[in-house]
Amino acid sequence: QVQLVESGGGLVQAGGSLRLSCAASGRTFSTMGWFRQAPGKEREFVAAISWSGISTYYGDSVKGRFTISRDNAKNTVTLQMNSLKPEDTAVYYCARRLETSNSYRPSDFGSWGQGTQVTVSS
Repeated sequence: QVQLVESGGGLVQAGGSLRLSCAASGRTFSTMGWFRQAPGKEREFVAAISWSGISTYYGDSVKGRFTISRDNAKNTVTLQMNSLKPEDTAVYYCARRLETSNSYRPSDFGSWGQGTQVTVSS
């Protein structure tokens, strides 16, 4: 069972940037994704990247501002977040898509990390 550990969260002013990292304990021959969950809200899809890194997918609220990438040699997935807004405040989670899934709902992913807090002040 691959374990995922997120890092890089913190407090930033609106308009600023943060870079989140997800380190896997082993090889992940899967599509990897980032999700986020704000207090009182459902977990929301943010971005995903195919195993090859060629294909990327983004939630509508982050398109043009966030960039997902991966380094399979280092077993890491990165989320570069630019032009941050207060509404981006949430706990951000890294996860691996299940082999039987081909969508981007939280239920299509497993091996969730513990999450990293991102807080954007106005």
